[in-house]
Amino acid sequence: MQKAKLTLAAVTLISVLPMLQGCFPAVVGGAAVGVLSAYDRRSTGTQADDETSEWKAKLHIPDQYKEASHVNFTSYNRRMLITGEVPNEEAKSAIESEVRKIEGVREVYNELGIGAASSLGSRSTDSFIDSKVKARLVDSNQISANHIKVVTERAIVHLMGIVNEREAKVAVAVARTTSGVKKVVNLMEIISEEDARRIDSQTLGARTPPPQSAPVETR
Repeated sequence: MQKAKLTLAAVTLISVLPMLQGCFPAVVGGAAVGVLSAYDRRSTGTQADDETSEWKAKLHIPDQYKEASHVNFTSYNRRMLITGEVPNEEAKSAIESEVRKIEGVREVYNELGIGAASSLGSRSTDSFIDSKVKARLVDSNQISANHIKVVTERAIVHLMGIVNEREAKVAVAVARTTSGVKKVVNLMEIISEEDARRIDSQTLGARTPPPQSAPVETR
């Protein structure tokens, strides 16, 4: 139980790091992000492109729908997930149409709900579910949580990532058995175990410096 609490606390801290960028630019912009990036199966260029696409997507929400909508964009390996709430089907279609115009976006998943924008309490619950799913992925010891992107909206968990079939099954099983989750939407890209090992080997080999031997003093 104590281990689970510590894991959940650690994952929760990671999940809020983006909100602390203004307070800790040296940490977030340096070692912390570097470590997470090193275990990402996307290239650093693709990660940068995904962040840029998310920023562009926010600017592509038609003005007439901005005030009555709550929209989030999550890009992973140039595949864009749209979540949140919009007032009607016209708004949902219009936002998707604009996102598809963004250069570099190769696929769009429109998971927008029709209705009033979610409350702050609902969004807080979603964030907590995010943290629980990530913590349970870590506790499973069967998959790297850095290979899975968890996006929760209205208690619906969306899973993105580049994983092999075994890892995908583990992630889905963890998410669907996490308390508070109403539904799981599987958007993960499946690659072979051989390709996963090759990517991991190339990624860690390219970005992780060789271990340094500690000095020894004889007294």
